Amino acid sequence: MAPWLVALSWASVGLGIASALAIALDILAGRRQHMWIMNLVWPLTALDSGLLGLWFYARVGRAMTHRAMQAAKRRGEPPAGRNRSLPAAAALGATHCGSGCALGDLVAEWFVVAVPVTLLGMKIFGTWVLDYVLAFAFGIAFQSFTIRPMRNLSTGEGVKAALRADAAWQMGTYGWMAGATFAIFRHELDKTAPVFWFMMQIGMLAGFLTSWPVNAWLLEKGWKERM
Repeated sequence: MAPWLVALSWASVGLGIASALAIALDILAGRRQHMWIMNLVWPLTALDSGLLGLWFYARVGRAMTHRAMQAAKRRGEPPAGRNRSLPAAAALGATHCGSGCALGDLVAEWFVVAVPVTLLGMKIFGTWVLDYVLAFAFGIAFQSFTIRPMRNLSTGEGVKAALRADAAWQMGTYGWMAGATFAIFRHELDKTAPVFWFMMQIGMLAGFLTSWPVNAWLLEKGWKERM
């Protein structure tokens, strides 16, 4: 592996961890989010997006605290999200897909390091199946925790609404990882090495790019609400 790529990977992964910790500490210091699931979504988002996720939290997340929302309600003002532009609202909606996927990937990838899973005689296929199932489950759960209370949906309806956006995220993430594995490196990457996790960070960016327009469409159709 090229030394420059290893160094770049360490830097990117390190920035992601530092950004996630900064957000988590900020939330614990008194900026608890109005919607509880966002206390998990913001740090997990920054884990993959690094400084970009930290900037997005500073611009948007700090205005979505429970304290700020309650103060706006007492003043008779509409929630902050009602005035948010469609591109920004869609980006915020996409973070629910991405954070759930990030958590699922973390659990699955480190699990197969300890307990290898094979499919059709290949570890990579077994890992991808476990990855996909857990990422999909967490992604749908994170979205349904947001969609259901905002639209007063049943559990089944919330899951159906969440499925629409999460599938788009998975398409981008796993499309990139397949290309990185079989076309760029031509072999499976070591999951304990920084280059693998750097590729996963890029995969999450690809997932965001495929999920963002779907979230915008869902907002326009009224199947998701602006936060």
